[in-house]
Amino acid sequence: MLSLLLGGLRPAECDRLIALLREITAREGITLLLIEHVMRAVMALAQTVIVLHHGEVIAQGAPLDVVRD
Repeated sequence: MLSLLLGGLRPAECDRLIALLREITAREGITLLLIEHVMRAVMALAQTVIVLHHGEVIAQGAPLDVVRD
């Protein structure tokens, strides 16, 4: 298990980490479970987004669809 916090990173650092995570998941064929508040990373990495509010699912779907909701 890998634990990362993107909240304290500068945008350029966040972009480099996103690129690295994309490379690793593609090369290794693994699924990434991302629990993150930095929408820049969520939008760049996620294929499916589940939004929770107090433990209840309030939105689920493709990132762009969830953001538009």
